[in-house]
Amino acid sequence: MLLAAAYFIYRGMNKSTGIEWKFGVVEKGDILNTVTATGSLSAVATVQVGTQVSGTIDRILVDFNDRVRQGQVIAILDTTYLAASLQDAWASFHRNEVQVRQTKREFDRTNLLFEQKVVAEADYDLALTAYETALTNLKSSEAALNRARINLKYATITAPISGIVVSRAVDVGQTVAASFNTPTLFTIANDLTKMQVQASVDEADIGKVAVDQRVTFTVDAYPGQSFNGRISQIRLLPTVVQNVVNYTVIIDVPNPDMKLLPGMTANITIVTDQVTGVLKVPSTALRFRPPQEYITAMMKTLPDSVRQRWERFQQRMSGGQEVARSGGQERQEDRAGRRWGGEGRPEMSTIWVKSGDNIMPRRVRAGLSDGTYTQILGKVEEGEEVVTGMNSGMASSTQPTNPFAPQMQRGRR
Repeated sequence: MLLAAAYFIYRGMNKSTGIEWKFGVVEKGDILNTVTATGSLSAVATVQVGTQVSGTIDRILVDFNDRVRQGQVIAILDTTYLAASLQDAWASFHRNEVQVRQTKREFDRTNLLFEQKVVAEADYDLALTAYETALTNLKSSEAALNRARINLKYATITAPISGIVVSRAVDVGQTVAASFNTPTLFTIANDLTKMQVQASVDEADIGKVAVDQRVTFTVDAYPGQSFNGRISQIRLLPTVVQNVVNYTVIIDVPNPDMKLLPGMTANITIVTDQVTGVLKVPSTALRFRPPQEYITAMMKTLPDSVRQRWERFQQRMSGGQEVARSGGQERQEDRAGRRWGGEGRPEMSTIWVKSGDNIMPRRVRAGLSDGTYTQILGKVEEGEEVVTGMNSGMASSTQPTNPFAPQMQRGRR
């Protein structure tokens, strides 16, 4: 009854005031909430291959982009010095073996004489000490021999994993020193058909990000082409750059055609929430209010009974808003962006729908919003025109109260 009376009064007022309304259309489509970030592509597993012994590079058996398998020989150092060290270790080991046999014979003779009480106990102790020392020296030389063997083996460098050589840092004839830090000779990426993106997400957005969310991204090498991935990990250690806190998000990316290469910069869009095949209107339609002069002129023409009902309705809605602002209820702007089936109910709002040469209010529920469009549910149909603004001298800088809906802050739902 209230809306019907207002409608017929508006029918005459539109023509007299000459207001020009701006319209949008009720559409059916998808709405996405997203978070944007940047990151870099890398292989899932990358191993830097070095050397544990110093020497000169004698042969290099692989080059950039070569595929290698685990255990394959990829380089060999010059073994001249290492082989000489091995021979010297062998000689030392044999010398200590001879020394052990000699001290063992001397100890046996001394022990026999000591049992016959021919030699003093001090002579027995000296023979025993010489024999035990020879045994210790033999073990030490055996360890040195094993070390020399291992060093000679290290001169042959093999691939620790199967993959692709993405970096070669040495050439034949170059000397590498492994005295303090192991030099990197090659970098091998495990499997470039499975890549990952390490994205930096701002702390203001990290609360919206979760494992298994869908991700799309682009790279400069392929403009206009989009790639897909899924979040596999959110690392807890923050990074601070110029007082901005970021968190590293790991995104798994399939790369079957090998288009994506390590080091590429990815412009990432993370889908945090979405609805598909829903009715949506421009978000400005939910914020539209007729000018106060327009409402005042209409109120003067209403019968007393209708005006009183209208005022009671407005007071009831204003009271509900005060409770929400005081913390008794959830804030309106927090509820307005919820998707259907979420916690709580979507926020009630009002849109103004074109009807012939006039406009009339219609109550709807507002759901998910991407800032440009907002999901709605109510007695609306696809293709209907809704008011998003107006061109009129009656408009003021401050929007008036809408008697058909609770007051809302400008620029927010």
